[in-house]
Amino acid sequence: MTETRFDVGMTCEGCANAVKRILGKVEGVTDIKTNVEAKTVVVTHGDVTSSALMLEKLEKWSKASGKSVALAS
Repeated sequence: MTETRFDVGMTCEGCANAVKRILGKVEGVTDIKTNVEAKTVVVTHGDVTSSALMLEKLEKWSKASGKSVALAS
């Protein structure tokens, strides 16, 4: 399993739940940990899941919500 970290401009649990819902639909994702205070998301996933695909999904949400999204690691 691989861990990928994103910096996401979440401001509330509603944002965190939206991120979890979006990333939970990506094939190969096994765990999603959100931290609203630190504005971070850590995704555990298999090798078939690319960080670029997850970032693309989050960027789509970012455009709709106005929240920032960046790949941290």
